[in-house]
Amino acid sequence: MRAEYVEAVLDVVDLIPAGRVLSYGDIAALLERGGPRQVGAVMSRHGSAVPWWRVIRAGGQAPLCHEAGALDHYRREATELRGQADGGAWRVNMDLARWTPSDADFDLIDAIAARLHTAEGPASDAENPGTGKAAPAMSEPRDGLGA
Repeated sequence: MRAEYVEAVLDVVDLIPAGRVLSYGDIAALLERGGPRQVGAVMSRHGSAVPWWRVIRAGGQAPLCHEAGALDHYRREATELRGQADGGAWRVNMDLARWTPSDADFDLIDAIAARLHTAEGPASDAENPGTGKAAPAMSEPRDGLGA
């Protein structure tokens, strides 16, 4: 995995505020590169230095094998949860906890993505495996991240 992609993913994760989350796919869409699996690979190998618990599966499930640690963080940050976090089945409430970046945040995200795009060149289908198309334009996630 290219160092530029790793850096870009981690830079976006650093922007997610306490109590908010994004899915792996949300981050890929914001960067217009890769997909959920590529973002997940970055997080599994390099995510310990950033707030990793704020990057979750699209269904609201915490990162695999880190559910207990993530739950501690979610409780401290007052992240909206569904279900019974006291021993029962639970997940993050994506409707309430998904981060919607402000215009200023999008400016930062656009700068991160532009730096990545300059380093890697134009997107291609090969960089977005399994989609059959190039990544969505930055304007698409703004209207409803992960919708």
